[in-house]
Amino acid sequence: SPATEAILMMRPAPRVTMGRSGDVFVRCSDGAVRWGVFGAAGVVFATLVDGEPHALVQQRSRWSHEGGTWSCPGGAIDEGEDPLETALREAWEEIGPLPQQITVVGRCVFAPAEDWSYTTFVVRVEEPFAVDPNFESETIEWLHVSHVDALPMHRGFAAAWPELRAVVAALSAR
Repeated sequence: SPATEAILMMRPAPRVTMGRSGDVFVRCSDGAVRWGVFGAAGVVFATLVDGEPHALVQQRSRWSHEGGTWSCPGGAIDEGEDPLETALREAWEEIGPLPQQITVVGRCVFAPAEDWSYTTFVVRVEEPFAVDPNFESETIEWLHVSHVDALPMHRGFAAAWPELRAVVAALSAR
């Protein structure tokens, strides 16, 4: 469900931080193994290009879980970190510097087990920005929402995409 809009000013963050407290595979209550002992979070950056809604999506590195599928930048929540902090930290690590001003326009919580969830934020930016992907990405692209629909998606992202897509598509109505 869409969150209240919040405008955030970004501060510099380290590009890569290894050995974080949440970086662990866990067996969840539903029997599935997932990344992030405290859950995980990610971000879909969204903007209008010629009045049409576009989203920044990431093709995951082949070596990663469900490698080669499409998703958004994100990763494990660390102890004491809130999901939005995680989403923005992970995005900074995976795609490089973020715009100074961003607006949170929605979020979706995918909770396939009672003890694990993945929160995805939709963040509006004024225009597409350049990315500098790290080793976790095969490629990163700004795509019209209808083109995202046709991609082979990470299973968790696929479950959340209909709700996320509606938030991104609504940008053109604002």
